[in-house]
Amino acid sequence: MEIYVVKQGDTVDSIAESHGIPVSSVIYDNQLVYPYPLALGQALLLSSGETAAPSYPAWVNGYAYPFIQQSVLDETLLYLSSLSVFSYGFTTEGELIMPTPDDTFMISAALQAGVRPVLTLTPLGPDGNFNNALISAVVNDPAAKDNLLSNLLATVQEKNFQGVDIDFEYIRPEDRLPFADFVADVRNFLSPYGYHVSVALAPKTSDTQAGLLYEGKDYRLLGEAADSVLLMTYEWGYTYGPPMAVAPVNKVREVVEYAVTRIEPSKIDLGIPNYGYDWTLPFVQGSSRAITVSNQEAVRIAIEAGVPIQFDEVAMSPFFRYEKDGQMHEVWFEDVRSYREKFALLPAYGLRGMGYWQIMRFFRPNWLLLQDTFQIQKPI
Repeated sequence: MEIYVVKQGDTVDSIAESHGIPVSSVIYDNQLVYPYPLALGQALLLSSGETAAPSYPAWVNGYAYPFIQQSVLDETLLYLSSLSVFSYGFTTEGELIMPTPDDTFMISAALQAGVRPVLTLTPLGPDGNFNNALISAVVNDPAAKDNLLSNLLATVQEKNFQGVDIDFEYIRPEDRLPFADFVADVRNFLSPYGYHVSVALAPKTSDTQAGLLYEGKDYRLLGEAADSVLLMTYEWGYTYGPPMAVAPVNKVREVVEYAVTRIEPSKIDLGIPNYGYDWTLPFVQGSSRAITVSNQEAVRIAIEAGVPIQFDEVAMSPFFRYEKDGQMHEVWFEDVRSYREKFALLPAYGLRGMGYWQIMRFFRPNWLLLQDTFQIQKPI
């Protein structure tokens, strides 16, 4: 497949004609909406004809909440190896807290599609935020940990999950070793039953990186403890931070280069964002708050504002500025160009695959490019 960047005067018809492909293909592959307006600088994925089947095998995971639309889930499952249901909580005594609404339909759909359904375990408190006191209470209490392990096994068996993903964030530095032991305990407890155990890792670039996101996660120990790991290589640009790319490839590469020195590359999945952010300007630390936008919505905003989409050659990410109601905005998002750059890291470093946060909005160009680039692994 070919990536084409829209130039002045281009239309869907003229692009299709110049490339000798049906107009319907351009429209479908890029999810264009009638009357099919385009933004200057917009990246389009074009089907250029039959090519050799991709040879690099990749595991593809997607995170989703139980309120995902059935149609989005069904379309996305075609491109996934595993589906991580977000999320199951727990109490200080090790009792599991089920997600709402019910996730049974997601598990059934995944199994029918030959995709591995995964229980995602998180220490989310009643306020919806990660609770490191809850983490500390369980990983340091043998009775609570044993109870949690028993409840995990019972739940994955009852609900037909095929794995567990441990997504604990803001772990206290003093819990670094107990947390690594906890991950190893989960794996040792579930492995005899054939269940895969993965763990999500904040994007570190050194052993001594400071900050609550990083100090409680030991890459080497966690890489040894789990069957696989997810590098959460996104959120450089985030809700409360200054405008910048969500996953600048230069920063992503730094994380990967460190990770492969501590973890077997064949265990590593690269985190990939399926969203962007819209900031108001000027940015004011402590009071500014970006709004999450889908990749499609970002392009629509540029079209409606009549502004060109630019591309940062360092971050390898699209962005633009626009004005609305007297207020300036800056938008960073993902397109097929930025995805192509991230995809290239897998064979370059021998990585296992990738994990998408999150799949609640369907972005077809990404999935078609992925399918054209990798041999997607299926566990069933």
